[in-house]
Amino acid sequence: MWFLCVFFHRLLDYRRPEVESLAELFGVFDDGEGDIACAERHLEWKLPENFHVDSPFHFVSLPSEEIARKIAKRSILVKGIYELWGHGSNHQELEEAIKLFPEERKIPYLSSDSTFRIIVDSFGKVISFEEQNKRINGLSYIPFKGRVDLRNPDHKFWLMETDDYRTNNGLPRVVQKKVFFGREIGAADRKLLPTYQLKSRGYLGPTAMDAEMAFLMANQGLAQPGKLVYDPFVGTGSILVAAAHFGAMTMGADIDIRVVRDGRGPNCNIWSNFKQYGLPPPISLLRADNNLPPWRQGLGEVFDAIICDPPYGVRAGGRKSGGRKLMKGTVDPYTVPEDKKADHIPSTAAYCLAECVHDLLDLAAKMLVMGGRLVFFYPVVRDEGSGDPQYPEHPCFAMAAACEQILSFRYSRHLLTMVKTAAYTEELAESARLKHREFKENHLKWMEDGNLHSAVFSPADAQQPPPAGWPERELKPKYRGKYV
Repeated sequence: MWFLCVFFHRLLDYRRPEVESLAELFGVFDDGEGDIACAERHLEWKLPENFHVDSPFHFVSLPSEEIARKIAKRSILVKGIYELWGHGSNHQELEEAIKLFPEERKIPYLSSDSTFRIIVDSFGKVISFEEQNKRINGLSYIPFKGRVDLRNPDHKFWLMETDDYRTNNGLPRVVQKKVFFGREIGAADRKLLPTYQLKSRGYLGPTAMDAEMAFLMANQGLAQPGKLVYDPFVGTGSILVAAAHFGAMTMGADIDIRVVRDGRGPNCNIWSNFKQYGLPPPISLLRADNNLPPWRQGLGEVFDAIICDPPYGVRAGGRKSGGRKLMKGTVDPYTVPEDKKADHIPSTAAYCLAECVHDLLDLAAKMLVMGGRLVFFYPVVRDEGSGDPQYPEHPCFAMAAACEQILSFRYSRHLLTMVKTAAYTEELAESARLKHREFKENHLKWMEDGNLHSAVFSPADAQQPPPAGWPERELKPKYRGKYV
């Protein structure tokens, strides 16, 4: 069945991958071949004629209205999914299309014992209240027999318009105006993001994940009741809060014991964030080092998803156990006395991005169940001639999705979703090590030494000559495209 899927106009690269992940979550691809086969499948999509892929209007094929309703309700970026009764370049074409729509599919929603509401919406322009009423009255050719109910109708119908843009206003290019009319199958939960917004959260750190992005990552990781989600860089727990909202059991770790144990007091810590929203707390929070995993030998395939935002050196650099003197060999390893263990804060050393990503992939290959998902952000620095971005690989994984978020003209974050497709063995671990070494040697220098900060904040690249005719002046360094 074909439906009209209307997206919110933000995070454009994330929209289709999120819907496809939710389609897998709700069993669209179930045919007895298992989750691994599903990792390489995609939904069938179509665009309205002459529409750009960045347009919020897309046609998607789904097996039933029930699945479409579940996807729309769970999604963060879907505004609504509709049964399309007709569309055209103007209202006359729309009327002809609606009259051609099968009567047997319209009659159940036009009966006298039902209530309905018609909502007028637009993209790229504003329609006044008077114009909205005029458009609703223009639908008199549809034989509605029920009673209008603006608060809680049995059926909602949407009349949506796009404008023919004559100026470059930043919106996707549309060649001609388009009008859509359809019945709402499902809509997003509008209260979700305001409820979980960071500004109202009790315990936050400088790198706390935005609520919208945390819920997107939880959807990519297929969080649901009965699943165990792990975040090895838990921080203040933003990602686990989103996973817990969808019913998953959660578990986290961080190298900074002050974050996972103390917070800012007994009523302001990670646990209080879960209590604030009435969510079940994590089953465990560990002080653990991603470079030295605490798991016993032979333990494997525990987590259904690993969802995290690794430290890659812009707002916060990665740390691992050691300390400078210990790493240099100037002091010997030591044992903390029993009477000092409660307040001891272990020494740490710099943890470069290359080592961090390799350890993360190795952890996921060991600890994820078959078909489990690894969802994490990976930074990409662009330079001339760099071509398509290159991602780290592991023989145990297949790439399910790679979504891009632009942060500056030369730096972007990519949200990678990988699906475990093979069991972990020592042979595959050695193959992964060789792949990673080759990737590291052929990648940009900032990955090897972890100095992404200098690549983002480099003042040398901002020294651009002024446009012709401008008075000469002393140029200041730029920060993400703005003078500072």
